[in-house]
Amino acid sequence: MDLVTLGWSPYWQQLFLPHEQHGLAPARVVTEDKHYYTVVSEQGPHLAQIVGRLLHLRAGNAQLPKVGDWVAIRRPRNTDRVSIEAVLPRRSTIDRKIAGRAGAGQVLAANIDVALIVQALDETLNLRRIERFLVMVHEGGSRPVVLLNKTDLCDDVEARMTEVQAVAGDHLVLAVSARTGRALPRLRELMVPGTTAVVLGTSGVGKSTLINRVYGERIQPTLPVRDCDSKGRHTTTARELILLPQGGLIIDTPGLREFHLWTAGEGLDDAFPDVATLAGGCRFRDCAHESEAGCAVRQAVADGSLPSPRLESYLKLQRELDGVADRRQQHAWAVNRRKVRGGTRAYLLDSTPDDEE
Repeated sequence: MDLVTLGWSPYWQQLFLPHEQHGLAPARVVTEDKHYYTVVSEQGPHLAQIVGRLLHLRAGNAQLPKVGDWVAIRRPRNTDRVSIEAVLPRRSTIDRKIAGRAGAGQVLAANIDVALIVQALDETLNLRRIERFLVMVHEGGSRPVVLLNKTDLCDDVEARMTEVQAVAGDHLVLAVSARTGRALPRLRELMVPGTTAVVLGTSGVGKSTLINRVYGERIQPTLPVRDCDSKGRHTTTARELILLPQGGLIIDTPGLREFHLWTAGEGLDDAFPDVATLAGGCRFRDCAHESEAGCAVRQAVADGSLPSPRLESYLKLQRELDGVADRRQQHAWAVNRRKVRGGTRAYLLDSTPDDEE
């Protein structure tokens, strides 16, 4: 197996040099479960387990290998299994907060170049959901592309495209159909050799069907949506890195019925460049765009140049991200206190919150 086909580059080679000096080999994580991983190295696929030292020194489960990670492996003697001894620093991630857990986040995939945000062109199309996905992708550091699937079910594709492009800004929006093959050649062009894409969306939008069409044969199971409410049923139950015939890589993910943001950086302004640009004209630099005098954002809503739902969505996500930042800080302090009491200083080196499946 040629590592370049899996996305290896001089960037990763430079990061791997310290591990190479210890006799380790690079591999990429293809699948994961609670105890075992499938990784692929130059020698092909291997069943892998994490060494105890890596488990012991981690500050949280987010530091354990995830699908898409590059890892350093060692082949033990007298066994076909390999051991994972290190995880290389990630270039990008797709993260979310676990529903119902105040201090828990989850890394869905790592080292993503392109995030394909899939929405169906039916009654489930939701502009606010697209905005939320865009923030998630920007926060993680990858490039978003919006795919509007099931054009064969839509009477006015161009009108829907215009609505979605208004919230996607300069990002590419493609109207595709897994059934008819519309725009599939353009979609394949995005996944050039060595590029890793991840498919994101709620259940029933056709993620697995699109992957099957891009691949050229049925490799992912699919189910029809329910006729009563157009809601989908989960067919993908675990994340998996798939090597496409044309050389690109794609990660399928289970449908996200509910997802909460878990990282708070510059992603909000990147996903709302119109609001960010207008905010530069506000009288106060810390304007919250609520009721302050001289708010250029509110003035844009008043004169109709900025849709009111757009601002409402921005403010809602801003409040959510502020809450995320507070919860992460509180959780970090709690983790440090527990580790100090336990006498394990290694945990103080990184206060990344735990995540769970």
